[in-house]
Amino acid sequence: MRQIAREAFLSALEVTGNPSSVHRDGQAARAIVEDARERVATVFACDPIEVIFTSGGTESVNLGVTGFFRAARATDVRRDRIVVPEAEHHATLDTVIALESEGAILDWIPVDSQAVISLGSWSNAFERSPETIAVATALAANNEVGTIQPWRELAEIARAASVPFHLDASAAIGHEEVRLRPATAVSATGHKLGAVPGVGVLLVDRTATPHAIMHGGGQQRGLRSGTLDAPAAASFAAALEEAERERVAESARLRHLRDDTIARILNAVPTAQLRGARDNRLDNNINVTFPGCQSDSLLFLLDEQGISVSTGSACQAGVAQPSHVLLAMGLSNADAQSALRITLGHTTTVADLDALVHVLPEAHERARRAGVTRN
Repeated sequence: MRQIAREAFLSALEVTGNPSSVHRDGQAARAIVEDARERVATVFACDPIEVIFTSGGTESVNLGVTGFFRAARATDVRRDRIVVPEAEHHATLDTVIALESEGAILDWIPVDSQAVISLGSWSNAFERSPETIAVATALAANNEVGTIQPWRELAEIARAASVPFHLDASAAIGHEEVRLRPATAVSATGHKLGAVPGVGVLLVDRTATPHAIMHGGGQQRGLRSGTLDAPAAASFAAALEEAERERVAESARLRHLRDDTIARILNAVPTAQLRGARDNRLDNNINVTFPGCQSDSLLFLLDEQGISVSTGSACQAGVAQPSHVLLAMGLSNADAQSALRITLGHTTTVADLDALVHVLPEAHERARRAGVTRN
């Protein structure tokens, strides 16, 4: 957590009122929320009313995708298609699959060997009866392999067809410039920025009217009922502002560390292969497959040395299955099960990466000898 976000959170904890109450304590809490809302809106170049605070990226994705799907179906029962790429985060994949029980027809868009969403296939989906599409959704950057997507082009194609477009920007915020428009809605989470865990936002164009998926007090344009978490909102705003102020310089620092570390990993383990785009990738992402190794074994061996890495999405941690992202990119099950995701952050130092590269060869050899489980 960023120090500025920690301080904002602790300061706001001193205000005990419910932001929806009319007494002075409630209005003091409301002032914290609305200040945070205005600051977030400034970064995303949108209006404060377009900022909806949530419990994190997963809730934001659910509200954006499900909300627009249900709103479209309520207006026109012919609108039953959801346009969705194959390599999305599980917050999106599991949501659209759940919506099949409500009549959703999933229009899957392929990605190439670097996980880039096919613009041609995306365009073709909108040329086929656009009046039947309820919502389209895509990542701004792939959370597993770091590939940056042509999301503005995707959004413009959806806009031209009068289809709501939801953008999952959780992995990209703080590393790429992201604005609400030309998307209809944008999801983001706080913990990736260094805010307190358990807070996120869904930016929703003020002219859009997705259905709420949670009901109660009608807070936040009626889209997300529930007592507003003023300390979390303050923490999110503080972390977001600092990340945006530092973004250009920090991105240059991280790119240098990333590229140097990739070269050192590939030199230390010659059979290793970088996955995702080499250049058009997030500055903090390294995804490498280690043929002949089970990624879980390699992860645990590195963890014993005090180094935390992931086998894919943290939301799927502990699930013994190959990465759906790597499979969509054309990798075999065995190769997809040999991947590690190494993520850099604002606290990452050269010494941290030296430690990784130093212990990696021995860990790799031990994992290789342990063998690989083949499906």
